[in-house]
Amino acid sequence: MGFHFSLRTALGALLLTLTTPSFAATCGSGSFDAWLDDFKKEAASKGISQSAIQVGLNGVTLDKTVLTRDQSQKVFSQTFEEFSGRMVPPRLTRGANMMKQYGSVLSRIEEQYGVPGEVLVAIWGLETDFGVNIGKFPTMRALATLAYDCRRSDMFKAELLDALRIIERGDVPPQELRGAWAGEIGQTQFMPSNYIKFAVDFDGNGRRDLLHSAPDVLASTANFFANHGWQRGKDWEPGSPNFAVIQQWNKSEVYSRTVAYFATQLTRVP
Repeated sequence: MGFHFSLRTALGALLLTLTTPSFAATCGSGSFDAWLDDFKKEAASKGISQSAIQVGLNGVTLDKTVLTRDQSQKVFSQTFEEFSGRMVPPRLTRGANMMKQYGSVLSRIEEQYGVPGEVLVAIWGLETDFGVNIGKFPTMRALATLAYDCRRSDMFKAELLDALRIIERGDVPPQELRGAWAGEIGQTQFMPSNYIKFAVDFDGNGRRDLLHSAPDVLASTANFFANHGWQRGKDWEPGSPNFAVIQQWNKSEVYSRTVAYFATQLTRVP
């Protein structure tokens, strides 16, 4: 019984392999262009429209700078005192101004998601200087390069598919999708998978725009925290459940402590 069953199963699997078109774009094998052609077929087989694939990927080339950045990542070695001392004081006044400028938006966000404005503004400031430095790398090119490279191919292939879904849904025109070298997008640096899961249209214009719309940016960041277990009305100091949620945003203890410290400083600004 066992032998016949396993033989039947093996034959069935073989027939399935022979009859199912295979679009797995294999990392690092052959030219980048050939890989990209395979990836386009794979994207189509996953239900992404031809128009999104065309506008998102046509003309995309390998970016050697991205590969160099990825291979030479330094271990984060600054202490909390060094990092927070460098990052927080120069951003405190601007952060306090943002709290005032977006006061009513932040109140509505806290009402809906339970996350205080101070935490959102602290992250906004640390990630991109409140939207000033969102990065200059074309997102589709950066993600395609990292998906082709074999270090973390599967992860970046999934992110590239989600970036195509962002284009397909009409959130951001593909030529405007620029960000960090590893594919993070927008004013608080969402990976495409998190963009798809957590981005919200808070300004009500029909698009979830994390590059240009501060209300969308802040509400989407709050939505991320709410979905990762943020406890309404509780503090965010190290050791608290909400601090553990900040660490879901960024695993670095030093970075998370700096977010918490910055947010606390913002509560004290008159």
